[in-house]
Amino acid sequence: MCRNCDYTIHGAQHHFGWDNAIAPVQTVAPGSTILFHCQDSSAGQLGPSSSVADVAALDFSKINPVSGPIFVEGAEPGDALKITLEDFAPRGDGGRGWGWTANIPGFGLLADQFTDPALTLWCYDAATLAPALWGQHGRVPLKPFAGTIGVAQAEPGLHSVVPPRRTGGNLDIRDIAKGTILYLPVEVAGALFSVGDTHAAQGDGEVCGTAIESPMDVMLTLDLVTGANLKMPRFTTPGPVTRHLDTKGYEVTTGIGADLMTGARQAVEQMVDLLCAQHGMAAVDAYMLVSTCGDLRISEIVDMPNWVVSFYFPRSVFE
Repeated sequence: MCRNCDYTIHGAQHHFGWDNAIAPVQTVAPGSTILFHCQDSSAGQLGPSSSVADVAALDFSKINPVSGPIFVEGAEPGDALKITLEDFAPRGDGGRGWGWTANIPGFGLLADQFTDPALTLWCYDAATLAPALWGQHGRVPLKPFAGTIGVAQAEPGLHSVVPPRRTGGNLDIRDIAKGTILYLPVEVAGALFSVGDTHAAQGDGEVCGTAIESPMDVMLTLDLVTGANLKMPRFTTPGPVTRHLDTKGYEVTTGIGADLMTGARQAVEQMVDLLCAQHGMAAVDAYMLVSTCGDLRISEIVDMPNWVVSFYFPRSVFE
């Protein structure tokens, strides 16, 4: 995968949380292309032979390891770090990629309704990225991306890696995929860039709190835009972003009311109920499935006092 890479960052070169005092593992010039060996979001606590008991035993101090940080020469506060996502290569045995999706108690949009741990293990073709099998009849389209990608904040001290931040971090934006160019505001000298939490597939919203969590190699190029003065991340995609899901249309449920979070919950609840009725699956399985390939959308936010949130589930999964 490493075509003309200037540096390789190995899986052991990672950290947990954002702290501008963490020593960089590499110093690079703008324009450098780097290969990162990224771990899955459990930092290896879950694997192809894991069980539900391993989900219950997760050590949350070792969640979302990010590879780095990288010191970019010349980067100063007020600049933007330009990250071009060149490629993603799932890591596995014999050309087979693997991943996991879990319901982690206390985590996720419907955590109050799904209180027990659950786990789905995935296997897929790492070369073709053909849709991954779900049970006997489902197939989830894949679109690899980095869920956590960011730079250090100006504020000193250790900051949790779980919430997204103005300098990036755990954005979980599915479209920060191959070919996308991401711009992040630089707040400290050298930017101190890190990346990890790679996913094979995710729905917009990642509603159960996990996607298809999958270890991957990530190749990207780092560059600088001086004096950009960004306040938040922004990105440019190379083309359409939902072609992998658009082939058969969608089933759509809605939530309507005065609170967007309540509407989001309603839309997801109804989709879980619909899939259970249509396919006879357990509710927690439907909840994990929609997290990997269903999309939450704000359909309307101007007709007060009520707003509309929709949840789109691709029919191609079962057709």
